[in-house]
Formats: sequence, structure tokens, C-alpha cells
Amino acid sequence: MAHTLGLILANRAVVLGAIKARDLLEQTSTAEASGVFDAVWVGDSLLAKPRLESVALLSALAAVTRRVRLGVGCLATFVHRHPVLFAQQWASLDVLSEGRAWLAVCLGGPDSANAAQAAEHAVMGIASADRVGRLEDGIVILRKLFGETKASHASPFYRFENVSLQPKPVQTPLPIWIASNPTALTWKQGASAPDSIVERSFRRVAKYADGWMTNKLSPSEFAEQFGRIRAMAKEEGRDPAALGSALYHNINVNEDRQAGLEETKKFLDTYYSTNFTPKFVEQWTITGDPKSCAGQLRAYADAGLGHMALRLSSWDQRGQLARFLNEVVPAYGGR
Repeated sequence: MAHTLGLILANRAVVLGAIKARDLLEQTSTAEASGVFDAVWVGDSLLAKPRLESVALLSALAAVTRRVRLGVGCLATFVHRHPVLFAQQWASLDVLSEGRAWLAVCLGGPDSANAAQAAEHAVMGIASADRVGRLEDGIVILRKLFGETKASHASPFYRFENVSLQPKPVQTPLPIWIASNPTALTWKQGASAPDSIVERSFRRVAKYADGWMTNKLSPSEFAEQFGRIRAMAKEEGRDPAALGSALYHNINVNEDRQAGLEETKKFLDTYYSTNFTPKFVEQWTITGDPKSCAGQLRAYADAGLGHMALRLSSWDQRGQLARFLNEVVPAYGGR
């Protein structure tokens, strides 16, 4: 089963006072020592959903690990960060971790998402309507800076000539993924997006990215959508087999499935300062007894998913991690 697992750290929980920063380091050390996880992921936000800053946190994790990849999924502030400065930061992380940095960028939310999201764009001087252009431009710039001795660029957003980035990343090329779920027009309401928006989002991944990270999809939905992206990659003259895939998902190990969903909803509502519908939570969560959880994981692997990033959707992070490693993994097999 060519399927890897990643652990999502609740770095927003530190700001919420639910856990300590030291807990994240210890959790990461446990994850690596288990041999089960191939990556550790952190989230990213400035004002909309504040948390420990992602690059700083990943740099600390680089010091307490030697094997697991260090991912940000997704870098919602990518459109706010000047790509030349960010390129140096991310290349430095790759050097510090000896080639384990894993970047998944995204658009972040529009102004219409909520007042905090609008404030985040305003304070950074970024128009919400420019997010797509800045994301695509930023990826192009990173690839130039990472791959060329002297890089130049001219666009409506950024202009520079003969820039030599130091240090260069260890990974050549350094992976840049795009995280998106265009089939949901609005993140909270879950309304269907127009086909034109879905088409452009998929085409963006096919044209610019080394892989696609998504969320809130069933195994069959993932297989259908990733198939579309891979077909587009071929149209773009790229090797569709080289395109990676990952799902950002929640897990709550609980013999009482309904209780697991209810705990997950309370966790996510607090974490994201919102009120998700029970249906939304169910679509975004693996829960049940260990055998059931293992079966749900296998369904995604059988659908062709390359990497499953799992967040423990409970404030009992330590207890849920222990249950996953000691009870779900043996039932899952193939590790």
C-alpha cells in the first residue's frame, strides 16, 4: 500500500490556551519515534485564525527530528508574504532540516469569509481579488529563486533583477504543492461552486504544483477529482504520474461514533471560531472504534490517495495519539 501518514499539530491550540508549545515538540518527537508517520504538519494564519507562526515552529521541529518531513498545510499567508524574503526563509528551513521541508500553499479566505479575514488582507495591504494572481506569481518566483543563479522577474505584483538567493534549498527541486477544495464555494456553508471556478482551481494545480492537498472529500470524490487534475497535467505537458496527492483530515478514535463526532465538532468549532454543521464535520472526520477507523483509512489508500495528514480532533491530544498508534495502526496494517 503506497500510502503515507502525517500528523497535523494543533498549533492554534497554543494561542487558545489548550496546550503548551512544548507539547507540540514532544508530540512531534513521539510521532517520529513511532515510525508510523512520514510527516508532521502545521497550519498557518495571521489574524483570521492566529497561532504559532508556521516557519518558526517548523524550524523548532527540525531541531527535535531527523526523519519526518516538515510540512505547512496550508500556508494561508502565502499571498501576504513577499516571495523573495519567504524564499530565503523556506530555503533556510530546508537546510536546517537537511532537505525535509514540504510546502503546500493556498489562497487563504476571501474578504467575505469573515471580518477577521478581511482585516488580515487590509493590514497586509493585499486586495482579496489579487490572491489568485499573487499565489501563481509567488510559485513562479520561488522556482526561479531556488533554481537559478541570478533570477529576474517582472509582473504587476513583483519586480526584481539578478537576485541570487542564498542559501539554496537542499531539495532540488524543492516541492511546492497547492492546497484547495474548489468544490466548496464557501468553507462554512459548503455551497457548490460554479464549474468555472472548479475548472480554474484544478487547472492551477495541474499547471503550477508538484502535488495537490485537499480536504472534506470521500474516497470516491477524491479519486474523481484527482483524476481530473492528472488529466489536466497531461494537457499541460507534465507527467501526471509525478503529481502527488494528500488529504487534510480529522480523526477521533471513539467506540461511540456519535460521541466522536460531537467531540470533533466542539473541537473544530473552537479551533476555527465558527459553528460547523454536523454534516460538514462528518464529511471531514474519521471516527469510530479502532477497526472502523482503520477501515476508513484503507478506503482512502485504495482510492489512490498518496498521503493522509491526520489531525487529532480532541483536546486530549496525547490520549488520542496513543490510541491511534497502539490500536488503529495495528488494525490498519501495511505500515
